Amino acid sequence: MLLLFLSNDFFDVIFVEYYMHMISFPNCKINIGLNIVGKRADGYHNIETVFYPLTLCDALEILPVSNKHSCDQFIMEGINFDSDTEDNLCMKALRLMQRAKVIPLVKIVLMKNIPVGAGLGGGSSDAAFTLKMINTLYKVGFTDEQLVEMSSLLGSDCAFFILNKPVFASGKGDQMTPVSLLLAGYTIVIVKPPVFVSTVEAYSGTTPTQPDHSLKDLIQLPVSQWRNRIKNDFEETIFPNHPEIAAIKQKLYDMGAIYASMSGSGSSLFGFFKQPVQAPDAFPGCFYHEEQVL
Repeated sequence: MLLLFLSNDFFDVIFVEYYMHMISFPNCKINIGLNIVGKRADGYHNIETVFYPLTLCDALEILPVSNKHSCDQFIMEGINFDSDTEDNLCMKALRLMQRAKVIPLVKIVLMKNIPVGAGLGGGSSDAAFTLKMINTLYKVGFTDEQLVEMSSLLGSDCAFFILNKPVFASGKGDQMTPVSLLLAGYTIVIVKPPVFVSTVEAYSGTTPTQPDHSLKDLIQLPVSQWRNRIKNDFEETIFPNHPEIAAIKQKLYDMGAIYASMSGSGSSLFGFFKQPVQAPDAFPGCFYHEEQVL
């Protein structure tokens, strides 16, 4: 028997089947603006950004292991995966939960659809949803606040996917306050070229600077006024090294985007349009996704 639970939370749609079996759909995010405002003593940087969730998602399944196995299992489909399974954020989330509570052995199956290395937070979302699913599946009883605290140990933007609502984020990206964005009716296009940008490369050459105006204020302006006011600091260092990424941003504008930007530290870009675009052929060799904000 299959039960479908729909909550009022953003994309918190979970399919629960009897016999302790659960499937969910970890969604991605984009960064609307990203200011690098300071260097921290722990080696990280203080930033300010707005995380905005989209419907582009992976599929994540958790179920009991079969009797013939005596350990947790992890399977990833959709991309080549040749690393140690313990290095995956889903397994790290499972281990984190197991250190806090007694959790039976499980099998985790992850179907990747969100492109990796794209600045879309796919791995962080998978980890956060793993925590939420285990918390629900095994009735662990952690509150959202406790899950936010746990997820922050896995990565700076993991905590966002516990809340999964538009937020202004500061600090390492883990200090979040809700923001109201009126984006209904816009079409969002995501394009990711086959280019990898490491975090080290993204931060190299950046100079932390306090912006003249806080992104928390700028984000309340109409989208039509964002172009010359809301920026991603990583573009200054990444675009000169990867002109093909910069060219995609310009092409989005040429196609009529009201606002376009790189997401996070790249290499994906997104554009806001007033109408559907439906032009994957305009970006050969690239990952393409399009959705309308409801």
